[in-house]
Amino acid sequence: MTEAKATDRIEPWVWRISAIVIVGSIMSILDTTIVNVALSTLGRELHSSLGQIQWVVTGYLLSLAAVIPVAGWAARRFGAKWVYVTSLVLFTAGSALCGLASTATELIVFRVLQGIGGGLILPLGQLIMAGAAGPKRMGRVMSVIAVPAMLAPIFGPAVGGVILDNTSWRWIFFVNLPIAVVAIVAAVRGLPNPDRAPAGRLDFVGLGLLVAGMPLVTYGLAEVGETGGFSSAKVIGPIVGGIGLVVWFVFHALRVERPLLDVRLYARRTFASASLATFCLAAALFGAMILMPLYYQQVRGESVLATGLLVGPQGLGAALVMPLSGRLTDRVGGGPLALLGVVITCLATIPFGLIGAHTSIFDLSAALFVRGIGIGLAFVPAMAAAFAALRPDELSDATPQMNVLQRVGGSIGTAVLAVVLQRAIGSAGRAPTPAGIAGAYGTAFWWSLGIVAAAIVPCIVLIRAERSVASRGPETAAGEEAAVLETVAL
Repeated sequence: MTEAKATDRIEPWVWRISAIVIVGSIMSILDTTIVNVALSTLGRELHSSLGQIQWVVTGYLLSLAAVIPVAGWAARRFGAKWVYVTSLVLFTAGSALCGLASTATELIVFRVLQGIGGGLILPLGQLIMAGAAGPKRMGRVMSVIAVPAMLAPIFGPAVGGVILDNTSWRWIFFVNLPIAVVAIVAAVRGLPNPDRAPAGRLDFVGLGLLVAGMPLVTYGLAEVGETGGFSSAKVIGPIVGGIGLVVWFVFHALRVERPLLDVRLYARRTFASASLATFCLAAALFGAMILMPLYYQQVRGESVLATGLLVGPQGLGAALVMPLSGRLTDRVGGGPLALLGVVITCLATIPFGLIGAHTSIFDLSAALFVRGIGIGLAFVPAMAAAFAALRPDELSDATPQMNVLQRVGGSIGTAVLAVVLQRAIGSAGRAPTPAGIAGAYGTAFWWSLGIVAAAIVPCIVLIRAERSVASRGPETAAGEEAAVLETVAL
């Protein structure tokens, strides 16, 4: 018993690695949302229309989607530490150049460079942490890096509001520089030098298919906000084309010896169900993130700074429960906790479906706090279960795929809820009352509830898969999974 406890103990060096990765993660995640509140200011200062300046966000998202799939191969070929450091340097250079930009075109180009670095920071950071933690301690360690992932998008608008109210928009980007210097120095000095794994030749065909396919899907989803629906050719064409290229990539990956990403991992019920649950949770989390800030500003007339603070309880609830959920995941598995978290999130979303123009802010904050608890209980266990189901040599394939699923899930959730909200407001009339606008937000939140509820089924499958592995034993399960993988490959 004592030996088992000693084995499960997390050594101080693992926590040091986690702290180093968190510094870089905070910087990249915060920058994803902090720029959103500055679009109006950027358009005015750089003399650009909203349609042009929105590419500051869209270009960043496209470059993120394009480079994530390369993370696994690059980590095997050059070592995760040095690719991680390189990504930090690229992100830092992009941030400095963005702050110095004098035209909208320059800013968009520099944001693409920033996105190339930012797209590699998270998957490589998760890969380094997962390798240090091992499967038995995965939940506790992954819960640590998930805290900034929840807090940064919540407080990004507040930080952006403070900067825009008190100084130049350029500090939206310059604020990254001191954090980046600390992150780079800490990574060079504190991260371990991993042994390089056989990487083989880069799968250029697979890379071409994904580099074209993923950005096309992201672009199509981004255009939903401009066109107001999914019926426009500017939306349908890129999405259908992108999905077609991704499907082509899947067939290609099943037929080559060393594909860019090993899609055979989805033949494992534990990894597949945990990944699907994470996808649904990302769609619900990041999709709903656009609703409450807009509600507070459009219906309640709150400032950007006040809005950022008012949506903070959700992040606080998630941050408080994540360390506990990580420890419980290592003890009871990810499935039961993920299911509990999804149910709590569903129940806490119901009050927002009933939201009105004068609903108590205290009640809304309390509901957001409980919703954050549910998200914290669900998100980390599902993600940890996905990683714990894999061998160490498979992590370099799994981490980019998990990041792609989270980003695509967040994009789809955002696009769907934005369209629902826009149409609901339109149906309220040409001059809708505050009550009518609030009702439109309620409709969008009912859709958000449906997205969360969709995660219940994969959570149940995850529970059954974990129990099956536990009852059969890891070796028997591994042999059966290998047979399934061989069948899938054929």
